[in-house]
Amino acid sequence: MLGLLSLTACRTQKVLIHGPEGNIAYKVTLPEGFDTATGRCPMVILMHGIFSSKDFIPMPQLARGLAKAGIASIRFDFDGHGKSDGRKQDMTIKKEIADARAVWEYANSLPYVSAVGLLGHSQGGVIASMTAGRLSAEGENVAGLVLLAPGTVIKEACQGGRFFNATFNPADPPEYIRCWGIYKLGREYLVSTQQLDIYGTSAAYHGPVLLQHGGSDNIVPLWCSERYLQTYGSAATLKVIEGENHTITRHRPQVIANMVEFFQKVFGLK
Repeated sequence: MLGLLSLTACRTQKVLIHGPEGNIAYKVTLPEGFDTATGRCPMVILMHGIFSSKDFIPMPQLARGLAKAGIASIRFDFDGHGKSDGRKQDMTIKKEIADARAVWEYANSLPYVSAVGLLGHSQGGVIASMTAGRLSAEGENVAGLVLLAPGTVIKEACQGGRFFNATFNPADPPEYIRCWGIYKLGREYLVSTQQLDIYGTSAAYHGPVLLQHGGSDNIVPLWCSERYLQTYGSAATLKVIEGENHTITRHRPQVIANMVEFFQKVFGLK
């Protein structure tokens, strides 16, 4: 699947990014009037949640908010999602981290990019935090990290044998389960997620962190963000958005404003 590089001048450039399951579909959003040939700006990699995509809320809205603040972004579909290659049934956290790393390498190869931060929503928050931890352990510089309702509860769900409305034997999962009768989660995901050291891996990142969690989120409990706050210590700030739901549809302007302010400070734009 060809990546679509969206420029303000409506030009397109076809560049392939490869993950473990094949080609990764992505979009780059640049600040209005930005010239990639002569300018330099920071970039944020945006990571969507499980069963979602780069083009589903809140990803496009986050990208536009960053662009208005002079910050570029690249959002992509994890393997088996959206327009990327692969099947949802074959998805694992390990593979999604590999996808994120492939996008990280691409973003850092762009001559107009001055620094790179990470943002993840729901399961994408798990991927963003673990990717930041692994990159940091290898000496890479992740400028800043934003986690929106990070879904670490996936580990407890797989250990407990209940994922959304699907139930299974966690000691011996079937070939796959169906969530809401539509989306397949494979045995490899159900088994491997039980063993994840999410917070331990993430702790290797020592840079600035912004956690945002909806006060009315009925999918990912607040303790997921609170444990990240304990993990990162004084480097992290947790903002609970009262009345906000998991999909960031009720108070999105506030969530975007918080994110923009954070990255502006991280990138030295404010």
